[in-house]
Amino acid sequence: MKLPEGFIPVMLTPFTTDLQVDYSCLRQLTEFYLDAGSVGLFANCLSSEMYELSDEERLKVIETVVNQVAGRVPVVATGTFGGNIQEMAAFSKKVYALGVDAVIILNNQFVNETESDEIFLTRMHAWLDLTSGIPFGIYECPVPYKRLVSIPVLENLLATGRLCYHKDTSLNIHEVAAKINAGGTQVFGVYDAYIEHAVASLEAGSKGLSCIQGNYFPELIVELCRNPSKSQAIQDFMSENMQLMHDTYPTSAKYVLQQMGFPIDLATRRNVGTLQVEQKEALDRLIEERKRRFT
Repeated sequence: MKLPEGFIPVMLTPFTTDLQVDYSCLRQLTEFYLDAGSVGLFANCLSSEMYELSDEERLKVIETVVNQVAGRVPVVATGTFGGNIQEMAAFSKKVYALGVDAVIILNNQFVNETESDEIFLTRMHAWLDLTSGIPFGIYECPVPYKRLVSIPVLENLLATGRLCYHKDTSLNIHEVAAKINAGGTQVFGVYDAYIEHAVASLEAGSKGLSCIQGNYFPELIVELCRNPSKSQAIQDFMSENMQLMHDTYPTSAKYVLQQMGFPIDLATRRNVGTLQVEQKEALDRLIEERKRRFT
């Protein structure tokens, strides 16, 4: 499975005011990302509040996105949430059966912080044996702890021929470049999460971006990936406002979308606090700055 080059959003999950998943809004949100020019979608990720969803909700969220996309772009989704290898493999197969193009594994679910890469690979290959033929990706998810993928681990997994996506959260352009080089000409792509070196990452050969800034202004991240002449200006704008975008996320992203006319509620199950008046005012200024600089 070879994923296209460009922006693959880490999708939000809309909720109703009583904190039920709003599947109708999720279908609209899927179209919103596609209309912005996204080349794929990453459903059931950290931005989706995946840890706050039940297994049944995770599967229904993924199914809703896959059905709405209807084959127009690839969809990838997380399939490993703790438990033993057999349990993670069984859930991954349920995810794949919904029609996703690749199942994303969270490497921090296979080992704890003190266990070695060798132990990770042993368990990872057991998962691979139990999920024969399923294309997969790796997400260096920072929750519950961040575990970076070493080059030897990456090379080992690339040799399976099934690894197609890697969401890098190293925040280190040298690490990103090394992973790109390790991938060579295989059906493998690095999609960077770190906006501050997005231009350098794309110039080094990353396939695209999977960053939270795309949940504020997805059309700008699409433009950054497509248009080198505007990329630095967009990166600078996003970098200058990075802290604001991270504060109370994903509620802050939902607020910006709402203010720009998208019908999403601010409800979130993640405990990120309530948007204060001064934060809303800062986000309102962010929207105006985006219009001023990129309209």
